[in-house]
Amino acid sequence: MTAEDNAENAAQGPEMLAAIDMGSNSFHMVVARLVHGEIRTLEKMGEKVQLGAGLDQYNRLTEEAQARALECLSRFAQRLQGMPPEAVQVVGTNALRVARNAHHFMNRAEEVLGYPVEIIAGREEARLVYLGVSHTLSDDIGRRLVIDIGGGSTEFIIGQRFEPQELESLHMGCVSFRNRYFPDGKITRRQMDRAVTHAEQELLNIRQHYRNVGWQSAVGSSGTIKAIASVLATLKITDGTITRAGMLELRKRLVDMGKTDKLGDLGVRSDRQSIFPGGFAILMGAFQSLGIEDMTFADGALREGLLYDIVGRIQHEDVRERTISALQERYHVDQAHGAAVEATAVAAWEQVAHQWGLRTATDEEVLRWACRLHEIGLTISHSQYHKHGAYLLRYSDLPGFSQQFQRDLATLVRGHRRKFAPTIFEGLDPEDVSRLRRLCILVRLAVLLQHPRNMEPPPEFRLEPGNDKLTVTFPDGWLDDRPLTLADLKNEREYLARQDFTLKINPD
Repeated sequence: MTAEDNAENAAQGPEMLAAIDMGSNSFHMVVARLVHGEIRTLEKMGEKVQLGAGLDQYNRLTEEAQARALECLSRFAQRLQGMPPEAVQVVGTNALRVARNAHHFMNRAEEVLGYPVEIIAGREEARLVYLGVSHTLSDDIGRRLVIDIGGGSTEFIIGQRFEPQELESLHMGCVSFRNRYFPDGKITRRQMDRAVTHAEQELLNIRQHYRNVGWQSAVGSSGTIKAIASVLATLKITDGTITRAGMLELRKRLVDMGKTDKLGDLGVRSDRQSIFPGGFAILMGAFQSLGIEDMTFADGALREGLLYDIVGRIQHEDVRERTISALQERYHVDQAHGAAVEATAVAAWEQVAHQWGLRTATDEEVLRWACRLHEIGLTISHSQYHKHGAYLLRYSDLPGFSQQFQRDLATLVRGHRRKFAPTIFEGLDPEDVSRLRRLCILVRLAVLLQHPRNMEPPPEFRLEPGNDKLTVTFPDGWLDDRPLTLADLKNEREYLARQDFTLKINPD
C-alpha cells in the first residue's frame, strides 16, 4: 500500500471495523477492513449461545446463560484489541430487550469486551438487517421484501435499493417457537399446524399493508432461512431457492420424520436441529400470510448492517442526523432557536468536558441533539412540554438510535427546565447518573442564556467546574444589560441548590 493510500484511509477513519450481534440464539462477530470507503470482510465468527433459552420464568437471564455469553464474548474480545471505540459496535436484540436484568449482564459484557454494549429496538434491528442485506445484493431496481428470523423476533422489511420503506419486528422467533411448540423434540402434524397458525396470527397486523405496498423479489437472511434453503437443495426439492411448493413438501417430510434428532440426515447441524421446526413454521406462516411465491437467501444480516452503519457515521452520512432532522420537521421545532441553544451548550461543554469526564463523542452527540429537540413536546402542549418531549424521545422508533441513547436523550429533555428533581434520573444505572446530571446542567444553562430567543451567539462566559459546583463568569456589563437573564440564573441557582449543586454567578 502506498503512502497516498495510507493517508487517504486515515482521512476516511479507522482502517479496521468490527460488529458483534448478540442475538437470542447466536452471537456473531464480523471483522472487516475499510479500504477507500468500502468494506472488505476479513473474518466471521459465530457461536450458538442461546441467550433467549436462558430466560427464566421471571424473564431474568440465568447465571448459566450469562456465563455462556461471557465466555463467547471473551473469545471475541481477543480479536477487538486495539480498535478505536468508534470502529466497534456491539448490540443486543430480543433476548436483552426482554430480560429484566439486561443492564446487569451488559455491564459484565462491557468489562469483558472493553467496548460499549447497546440494546436496539425491533425496528432498528429491522433497519440494520435491511442495510446488511441490501449491500450484499445486486443494486436491482424495484422493491424487495426481506425477512430475517431470529431466536426471539422476526423482522419484515420492504425496501428499494439501500432505503427501507416499511419496517416491522414481530415477537416470534425460532427459539421461542421451539420452547412453545416443539419442546420435546417431536414434530407432530398438530403442533406444526398450531405453530404455523400462530405465525399467521402475528402477521395479521401487517399482512394487508405489506401486500398493498408489494415487492418484486423476496429475500431471506440469517441462519434459519439459510438452513431451510440448504435442506431443500439436499432433498433435491429445489435448487436452493425457497418456493411455496417446496415449503409445502418440506412441511410434509418434517412431520413424517417426526423427531428433530433425525434432521442431521438432511444436513442440519446438531446445534440447529431443535430450533429448525420453529423457524420453519414462522417462514411457512409468512409464505402463506403474505402470499410469497419464492425467496432467495442473502449472506448479509444484522452484523453487516452494523458495519455499514459505522461507515456511514465515519463518512458523515449518519442516519441519526436524518432522524433528528425528521423529528424537527414532524414536530415543528424552532430549528434556529435549537441551533442557538446547541451552540451555547457546546461552548460550555468544551470548557468543562475534561474536568467533568464528558470527553466522549457520545457525550457531545447527546448534548447537541437534546438541545435541538428540547422543545419537541410543545407540539402536544405548552404545559409540562419537557415531560411530553421526554416521552416522545423515549418511546418513538428512532432509526439509528439504541434504547440507551434514546433514554439518555429523553433524560436531558425531561430535565432541561423547571425543577431539577432526582426523579429525572430514576431507573438509570448509577454510573450514568453523574454523567447525565452534568450534561443536563449544561443544557439548562444554554436554554436560560438563549431564553430571549434573539439568536445571539454565546456570550464570552468562562466556566470553572468542580465536583458539585459550577462558577459562571460573564464579561463586565453583560448581565447589567440583561436583567431578565440574571433573574433566570438566580432562579436556576435555587433549583440546583435543592439538589446540593452550587451555581456561582460572576458578577452577581
